[in-house]
Amino acid sequence: MHPAKPGAKEKLDSIRPALVELSHRIHSKPELGFEEEHASVWLSETLDGAGFRVEKGVAGLPTAFVARAGSGPLHIGICAEYDCLPGIGHACGHNLIAAMSAGAGIAAAKVADELGVTITVLGTPAEEVGNASGKIVMLEGGAFDGLHASMMVHPAPFDVSTMKLIAASMFDACYHGKEAHASAFPEQGINAADALTIAQMSLGLLRQHIRQSDRIHGIVTKGGDAPNIVPAHTSAKYIIRADTLAELEELRERVVRCFEAGALATGSRLEILGGDKPYANVIHDMEMAAIYERNAQAAGRKFADLGPMRDRVAASTDMGNVSHKIPSIHPAIGIDSLPASNHQPEFTAACITAAADQAIYDGALAMAWTIADLATSDQTRSRLMAKH
Repeated sequence: MHPAKPGAKEKLDSIRPALVELSHRIHSKPELGFEEEHASVWLSETLDGAGFRVEKGVAGLPTAFVARAGSGPLHIGICAEYDCLPGIGHACGHNLIAAMSAGAGIAAAKVADELGVTITVLGTPAEEVGNASGKIVMLEGGAFDGLHASMMVHPAPFDVSTMKLIAASMFDACYHGKEAHASAFPEQGINAADALTIAQMSLGLLRQHIRQSDRIHGIVTKGGDAPNIVPAHTSAKYIIRADTLAELEELRERVVRCFEAGALATGSRLEILGGDKPYANVIHDMEMAAIYERNAQAAGRKFADLGPMRDRVAASTDMGNVSHKIPSIHPAIGIDSLPASNHQPEFTAACITAAADQAIYDGALAMAWTIADLATSDQTRSRLMAKH
């Protein structure tokens, strides 16, 4: 074990109760994407108190921040997420990500000068919004410039070093028709609800002829105003996913035609909003992932062998966009939640259990130790720094 690792662990041990308290506090006050005022402040205060130089409101986002410590030539970024899901709170465990990333940053900063690294914790809001999210806006705004590598760890039912994380695009499909009395003068109306029904039927038929790795799913967000009024305005929010951005674009063209069919059949007008800044598939840096897995195992974690299930259990994240620019990892850490899994209310409850609290410590330690290994391997250090 490199001499820096015990120092990082000692620092993490000293702040462990504070990290658990931070996680529980964020969990108790869930905030939607771009509205994470409390979580952003609490994280900034925690990092400022640990000696980080904190810049708030990064890239024009009020709840984004960048916190930096150390001044070494190798520059490592740790991404913190802290937004919640509508209705079910922290059912994706971003309270744990926030505490883990802060803990990893503080632990690594303790030995930053010894390792010759600069540590940056990036507060990245609105991961759940599905389009033009925090990391994408921050990438465009230069917040990731100068980083040689980036990492974060996401809670899940089990530990996996390289999750299958595919490309995704979220958009709203809106139909504009014409109101009329649904009984007395229906012929005077243009039924926007019928347009949406036709689109959904078309999508159902399309699913038979897409790749097994593709995904199409959505919800109706407006179906009309009253049953005795021909609906003039309807809308739906959809997410489409594919293994790569190129495959996603192919799928998008076919999906849009299904929505266009609804407009053509009814005479309504279709408006597509969003979907212009999709999430990229995550490109795992396999060397970094292997280093993380070894360090997580040293911390006591056991990794699942999912077999064929690995390709089926697919999600998406704007960390994919980061990974296309900077060598990155996005492993999963288990919180003993089964049978509950992400995006279920039962998973929300699991994110403040003893197992979840343990995951905060283990994930933070594994990331801090991974940073130490990246910094002390001449070959790995040179490879990462050569990227920029």
